[in-house]
Amino acid sequence: MTARTAPPGTAGEPDGKPEIPTRLLVHALVREDGTVDAGALYTVAGLLGMTDQQVRLCVRRLVDEGRFTQEGRGRRATLRAVADVTGSLAPDAAYVRHAYRQDAGLAAWDGTWHLFAFAVPEARRPARDALREHLLHLGAAPVQSGLYVTANPVAGLVRAEADRLGVLDTLTCLSSTDLRVGDTTEPRALAAALWPLEEIAARHTRLADFAGTCLDRLTHGPELPEAERLTTFVELAAHFTAAMTPDPLLPPELLPRPWPGTRARRLTAACLRRLRTPRPGDGAPAPRLFALYADALDPAGG
Repeated sequence: MTARTAPPGTAGEPDGKPEIPTRLLVHALVREDGTVDAGALYTVAGLLGMTDQQVRLCVRRLVDEGRFTQEGRGRRATLRAVADVTGSLAPDAAYVRHAYRQDAGLAAWDGTWHLFAFAVPEARRPARDALREHLLHLGAAPVQSGLYVTANPVAGLVRAEADRLGVLDTLTCLSSTDLRVGDTTEPRALAAALWPLEEIAARHTRLADFAGTCLDRLTHGPELPEAERLTTFVELAAHFTAAMTPDPLLPPELLPRPWPGTRARRLTAACLRRLRTPRPGDGAPAPRLFALYADALDPAGG
């Protein structure tokens, strides 16, 4: 498992519907050849409730920042990404692949807990905060001040980040099969006490509901026009990111049964496979995110 992207603005609205900022929409529509068709961008943005003015301002900022170049104007323009920006909308591919390997029973837990402790002085507070955020980003849970635990072997990633921040000398790493918090020792009970499993499960339930509706429409409804197909893909990717970025990917042995994340990911994979199916006569390059997910949804890969 590796770190995953947690983009701002996709955590979700109070009603559980993930927000899709215009900037992330542009990133999502970057095609395999590195371009964005402005006509498709404006059309999909409109289907998502965004205005043309929002799109114009966003494109201008992205060009001014040097992230894209622009050829042409308005809906006939072509944007070209200076670098691959698709990671801003999607969790890291290796992280997603690990989730599907767990679902397939290919990543069994060996019963080992991985603990990390650090005592960074106040004078180096920014580094301390950054290390804490990195641990949380990797799915670790705080046990008490300066002590974090996870069931996944991420010590290499934590040590690399601590070294980058210049605080490696303050970091202690420990692995153990014997973890006790208060009087709690049973692994499932520990997981329930340390991680907000109900909140994580609720996010996956929302993803499953959305993906299930999409799959039914893709399976039994008429073929979607290209703009609606792209819009559905962007919405599905946003729901997937909103569910996955706060998920610590605890081993199935530590989760309630049935775990909604397994069903949500299965439905998402089924939708993505249908959305990726080329339309007859469609020679247009596909979004890069299609290729990212195609790689990540293969549990036997990597």
